[in-house]
Amino acid sequence: MGRTADYSHQVCSVAATLEVVGDPWTLLILRDAFLGVRRFEPWQERLGVARNVLAARLKTLVAHGVLERRAYCERPPRHEYVLTEKGRDLHGVLLTLAAWGDRHVYGGAGGPVRYVHRACGERFSPGLVCEACGEPVAPGDLIPAEGETCATVGEALAEAKAD
Repeated sequence: MGRTADYSHQVCSVAATLEVVGDPWTLLILRDAFLGVRRFEPWQERLGVARNVLAARLKTLVAHGVLERRAYCERPPRHEYVLTEKGRDLHGVLLTLAAWGDRHVYGGAGGPVRYVHRACGERFSPGLVCEACGEPVAPGDLIPAEGETCATVGEALAEAKAD
C-alpha cells in the first residue's frame, strides 16, 4: 500500500485492520464508496490522488475482498467497484473516525458533514454499546478475555486469502 509499516508479525486486530485499510487514501476511497462513488474517474476527480496510487489502492481493496470489481461496459472495457459485505462492515469505523474529527479537529461544533438518522429525523452521532446488554461502553469498561490465542496478522491474512 505504499507504506513501510509491516504488521504481519503482530497479534492484534487493530494492526490487522491497518494492514488492509490503514493508508489514508484507502480510507478516503472507502468514504466516497459509502457516498455512492463506484468508478475510477469520479474518485480521481474528487480526491485528486495520482492515478497510479488510486489504481493500486483499488486493487488492494479488491484483493482483500473489501470491494468487488464489476464490468459495466465491454467496449471499451470499463469496471466499477462495489462495496462487499466485508467493505460495508467498515461503515461504523468511518462514522466513528468522522465523529472524532468533528470533536477534536473541528472543535465539537460539528464538522463539514452532519448526519441525520433517516428513521427518526434526529442528528446522528455514533456511539459504542455492548451488544449483550445495550449499555454504553467506555475504554475502562473492557478487559481482554482469558486464555484466547490468535494467529499473527500475516497468518490471518494468508488464511483469509486461501478461503
